[in-house]
Order: sequence, then C-alpha cells, then structure tokens
Amino acid sequence: MKRMADPVRKTDRHYTYADYVTWPDDERWELIDGVAYNMSAAPLRNHQKILGDLYVMVRAALEPEGCEAYLAPFDVFILSATDDEADRTDTIVEPDLVVICDPSKLVRRGCTGAPDWVVEILSTWTMKKDITVKLELYERAGVREYWVIDPGNEAVMVYLLDESGRYPPDPALYHRGDSVRCVVVPELTVDLDELFGPGA
Repeated sequence: MKRMADPVRKTDRHYTYADYVTWPDDERWELIDGVAYNMSAAPLRNHQKILGDLYVMVRAALEPEGCEAYLAPFDVFILSATDDEADRTDTIVEPDLVVICDPSKLVRRGCTGAPDWVVEILSTWTMKKDITVKLELYERAGVREYWVIDPGNEAVMVYLLDESGRYPPDPALYHRGDSVRCVVVPELTVDLDELFGPGA
C-alpha cells in the first residue's frame, strides 16, 4: 500500500454546518466531529473511471429495488436524524458513492442519517482518512456495508456490520480475479477484472 498522506484539515475551532455553507463553492470540504477536511483536489482519472463504471453497475441493479444511488458531491448528514438537526450538525461527509434504501432519509440537501451502503475509492490524500476516521464514523453511524476500493493494489475491502453493530477488525479482502456480491443490493455482483479494467 502506498504511503498515506495526512489529510489537509482545519482544526483551529469546532466547525458546523453554519460554517460549511459559507465556504467558497469551488472548494469541497467534509466535516467530521467538527474538524474540516479539504476535499478540493481533483481525483485521478482512474479513480473517476472506476467510480463511473461502478455507478453504472449499481444503477442497473437498483432499478427493481427501490433504493437510490448518488455520486459525490452529495452531502450526507450522517449523524442527523432529521433535516432540522442537519442545520446544527458538525458532521457532513461526501462519500464517492452511496446507496440509500429508506426514502425518508432523502431531503433537498442530500441524505439525513446513515446510507445503507457507502463506497470510498482511495487516493493518496484521502487514504488515511477513509480507512481510519471514516471507518469509525461509518460504524458509529450504522452504515450496513462499507466498501473501500484500492485502485493502486486492485483490491476491495468490505466491511459489514455484525449483530452488535460493529465492523470486524479484519475486512473481507478481494483482488483482481474475484467477484464481490453486494449485501445491500443482492442482485449486484461486481467482477473485479471488469471494474479495474485491463491488467498491465
């Protein structure tokens, strides 16, 4: 695995949604427990290709399911139960891909509460946050299924909540040549050779 860069963040004070909405439109930020993380760096081409291809697969599988899929930028007020609570929240994330099966969670601004399935695609500047800070957040919020896609190693880590509401210490790990079945969307099985494209 590549060296994990420390994410660029603001820690000088405790930030909330009231601050978040005042920041420039050409900057992307996430708030996690009042800490602001800069998301403004554009993803690499391979990141976007994997995300786009996966989204197409997900959308095709979701049509009969009634769930909905959204790509970043899409605000997820993950610890807020209502739209009113979202106004005061200190935690807003923009996962690469989310699937939401409860329509009551969908509001004009995005999603309130935990999505059923979250996908993050690692990059040098998000890797550390995605597999530490966000892993803990998604477990705490009750995200049923969390996929971490590692393009550099052509691998997918899958975390599933157990009966106690915890993720296992060691995720299920899949590589090129494997297929991964989604638990939230059982009709979806992702062929990793197809997802990662032609090998070197």
